[in-house]
Order: sequence, then structure tokens, then C-alpha cells
Amino acid sequence: MRHSSSVRAASPAASCRSSTLPPFPKRQMLVLAICRICEPIAFMGIFPYIYFMIEDFSITEDKSRISFYAGMVTSAFTFAEFSTGLLWGRLSDKVGRKPVLLTGLIGTAISVLIFGFAPNLTVALIARAVGGLLNGNMGVLQTTVAELVTAKEHQPRAYTIMPVVWCLGSIVGPMIGGALARPCISYPSLFPPGTIWDKYPYLLPNLFSAFIVLVGVVNGILFLEETHAEKKTEPDRGLKLGNWILSGLPIIRKCAESRDEKTKLAEMEAQPLLDHDEQLPGYRTTENSPESSPRLTSASVASVSWDALDLEDGREGSKLGITRIFTRLVILNIISFGILAFHTMTFDQLFPVFLSTTPPDHPKPISLPFKFVDGFGLDSKSVGMILSAQGAYQLLVNMFLVPPVLKRFGARRLFRFLVVAYFALYLITPYLVLLPEKSRMIGVGIVLVWKCTFASMAYPSNAILTADSAPSHLALGTINGVAASTASLCRAFGPTISGILYAVGLQSGYSGLAWWCSALVAIGGAVVGLQIQEPSSHTDSKVATVPTNDAEAGQPESTQVTGRAASSTSEA
Repeated sequence: MRHSSSVRAASPAASCRSSTLPPFPKRQMLVLAICRICEPIAFMGIFPYIYFMIEDFSITEDKSRISFYAGMVTSAFTFAEFSTGLLWGRLSDKVGRKPVLLTGLIGTAISVLIFGFAPNLTVALIARAVGGLLNGNMGVLQTTVAELVTAKEHQPRAYTIMPVVWCLGSIVGPMIGGALARPCISYPSLFPPGTIWDKYPYLLPNLFSAFIVLVGVVNGILFLEETHAEKKTEPDRGLKLGNWILSGLPIIRKCAESRDEKTKLAEMEAQPLLDHDEQLPGYRTTENSPESSPRLTSASVASVSWDALDLEDGREGSKLGITRIFTRLVILNIISFGILAFHTMTFDQLFPVFLSTTPPDHPKPISLPFKFVDGFGLDSKSVGMILSAQGAYQLLVNMFLVPPVLKRFGARRLFRFLVVAYFALYLITPYLVLLPEKSRMIGVGIVLVWKCTFASMAYPSNAILTADSAPSHLALGTINGVAASTASLCRAFGPTISGILYAVGLQSGYSGLAWWCSALVAIGGAVVGLQIQEPSSHTDSKVATVPTNDAEAGQPESTQVTGRAASSTSEA
């Protein structure tokens, strides 16, 4: 009899839980995605032609040193981003996320315009550095997503949207960069020699990037909402103008009105008829109080709004010091993120150079397994198409594979597997040049599928682990700022070091040297990643607040916490 009554109580509790779960913020994630897509287009767009741009600068006659200078150009952005990453993260905690995001986009537009007009390596380096100094969006974007999506049920979906957007930019950027670079050579009838396009052969793709970034800035001003707990209630003239523009569109106005009615209805359903401290006359006894009733405990706690919980967390988070913010778990996640950024950025920068490298005029004798030198000798268009195909595959992976895999295995278990297996990718990649001519592109495709699948799963997993390890949502800006700075520093060193190692490898006869060093770094990342644990305090607080299933809904609060803790221990 007690069992049946408990089951009957579970259903209302589960229903109450689903009604208090906040809806997925589709509109704001779309606005954020439009802002985000500008950066990969601008950042990835230079990879197909950077080898030829360095060659046109006539810095060196030794083609084996081009990879070193290409690495410098790539690293200039990330070095500068590292120097200001923490500043932008802290600033976003004070002035809000929206102003910092918009400043980063404007900085990107200025950077690509200067880069397009660069007549030499010095100006190109300055252009990239300007973009890095003014752009702290990597960490601030992570913080914004974490503040938009407070429900753990939405995290796998939310944390794969930005990688999907990056993939879209990775498709468009290299395709445009490879197609529009040196237009006087590619399209002499449309861009005759002697024009500005001949004097600045890499201006056209950067003008396209600047236009896309401008669209992102306008989109952010008009439609992006502030997510900072203390700043989102302040008036926003740009947002008001955007809402006024949308109100003039009949279809959007009807959708907005329908959404508002549904939101109000959901709020009314979630609102308890009585406050927790208010009781009906004649029932003011300890025995019948909600606090002492196992059946009512879950229901009453579940009816507390998520916003209220976040605000409480925010008030506590604003008082946290540095030592309480950067716990051992937070530090491990940041270090793991930095190592991941190091070797994945090394791949992104080195692989186009690897494909563009021409075979040596006087081949050196091959002595397997390590001593060999060769190249693919592809042009900028071919490299751009390969990178665009890579982005297209990565898009599909992020849309259809990453969310279910994250839900099935969880962020921690998936991340552990990836960091352990990553090193094998870098061991195998340099041997592609030894494949028969007809099989080389198949090998390239297999390596890119491997790389894209791993990267698409590793970054969202790390982002979820970092967000869950934060002691407070108000500390996320600082944590993600430090994480972004760490990743920027690693991304800066990665291309520079790999460029030097690749040049040394070509000269000494060991063209896989840079790749094998990346494998060693990935092994170090596995050592760190295996030490990351699930944040027990975060897990317990979530479980104590909201029952995880209908069976738990009928149990007392203490039973839920104990059961979930035991489950967490068995997983570890």
C-alpha cells in the first residue's frame, strides 16, 4: 500500500520537475551562433593561402623555412589573445558579456582588413596581433552559453552548437580563402593585372571576412541579450531597437506573441498555490508540514525556479576569492584544455602546410621507420577544398553524433577515452606521404575523419566539465577567461614550435618530427585528463534539488542524495 502511494506521488513530482525545467533558449543561441560564425571564417580563411603569402613576401629562398614563418603568423593572434584573455574575462564579469563580445568582433574586422593590405611579414604579424589583443570572445562565449543553459539536461545539445557553428565557418572560410586569394592569377578576366587586386593579392578574401564580421556585429547589437546575472536587468537600447524591428515583421510578431503566452502559462503552472511558509488554517502542525513529508519534499523543492537558484549562487559567487574559485578540479580542467588546444591547433596549422609542401628536388634516402622526406605539393584551391570538406564532415559529426554520444557516455568518460587515444593520430599522419599516389587522398580523408571526430567530442566534453566544476556561475567569466588565456598561449606556442620542428625535420630528413612531438604532448594531456573527477558537490546539489527520475521523485531527499553519491562512486 505504501509502495502504491509512493508511485502515485512520483508522477506529479516528475510532472512538476518537467514544468520547471527552463525551455531551451533557441533564439539566443541562434543570435550567439551568428556572432560566433564570423570568427572561424576570418581565422580559418588564411590557412589555404598562408604558405603562398609567405612565399610572395620573399623572406627566404629556402622553402623548408616557410612553415616557420607561417607558424609565426598564426601564433601572433594567439599570443596576443593570451595576453588579454584574462583581462576580457574579468571585464565581462564587471560590464557584462555583450559589450565584450561586440568589441571582440569589431577587433576581428579591423584585423582582417589590415591583414588584407599587408605588404610584408611585419604588417601581417601586426594585423594578427591586433585581432588577438581585441578579441577575448573564446572564454566569454563559453561563459555566455553556461549562463544561457542552466539545466544539465540541455548541456549536451547546447555545448555542441558552437562547435557546429565553428564547423560551418571552417567550411566557408577555407573555401572563400582558397577561391578568392590571388584573383589576378585565378580569374584574370575579372581581375586584370595592374589593379589593386594585383598589388594586394590577398585583400579580396579578407574583405569578404570583414563583411561577414560586420553582419555579426549588427546582429549582436540588435538581438543579443545580456546574460550576466547583475547586468541583464539594465536597459539595452540596441536590443529595444532590434525588438522594434522584429515587431514590424508580422510572422515574427505572431511567433513572439505565441511564445510569450506559452511562457506565461508555463510560469502559472509552475507557480505553487501557496508559499512554502504559508499554510491553511487548522493544518499548522509539524506532522503535516511540507518539510516533514517525504511525498511533498520533492514536489515543493522542484517548484523553486531555476533563476532563483542561479541568483542565490551568484550572490555567493561574488564573494569568492581566487583560491576558492580555482579549485584543483578547475585547474585540472584548464590545464587539460590548454594541452588539447596545443596539439589540435598544431594539427590545424601544420596540416595545410604539410599538404602544400612540394616534394624535394633531390630526395634523401629513406630509412624507415623514421627517416623520410616527401610532400603533396597541392595548390591553394586544392587545400581549401580539402579543408572545406573537413569542415562539412565536422558539421555532420557535431549535429548527429556528438549529442547522443555525450548523453550515452557522459562528458567525463568520453573525455578520458579521447585524451588517451589522441596520440595515435599524430603518430600515423606523417606516413601519408609514403602511400602510393592513388591512395594518398584516401589516407588524407581517413586522418581528417579521425581528427574531426575526436576534436568535435573533446571540446564540448571539456567545456561541460569546466562549467560543472565552477563553484559559482558568477565565477565563470574569470574561469573561462583564464582557460581562454591558457588555450591561447598553447595555441601560440603550438604553431611556432611545430613550424620550427617541421623545418628542421625537412632539412634533416625526418619530416615527421613535428607530428611525433605533438604525440608526446597528447600523451601528457592523457595523464592530466585521467585525473579529472566528477564535481561531487555540484552533483549532489543538483540531485537534492531536482529528482532524476520518477522513482526518486517518491523518495525522501536524503535517500536521493545517498543513492546518487553511491552511483557516482561506482562510476569513478
